[in-house]
Amino acid sequence: MLLNPLCPFTTARILALRATVLLLLTLLIKAKVRLTAFSALGFVLLMLQTLLFLALGGGLALVAGGAIVYARQQRA
Repeated sequence: MLLNPLCPFTTARILALRATVLLLLTLLIKAKVRLTAFSALGFVLLMLQTLLFLALGGGLALVAGGAIVYARQQRA
């Protein structure tokens, strides 16, 4: 089964949307915490946000790479 690049709901796009939503939610939470109390918790949330974003980006790259390998195996 070949992947349709014109399909609006591919796995990579869904993962990218989830990563974006997670990033925006952590930014909102961090901003709220930072406004209410300037504490070390804001820094911890910033580090958590950065690590989660990098992990999700790496996972998205792995999924995209796996999709390419799978498509090439199906073609052969």
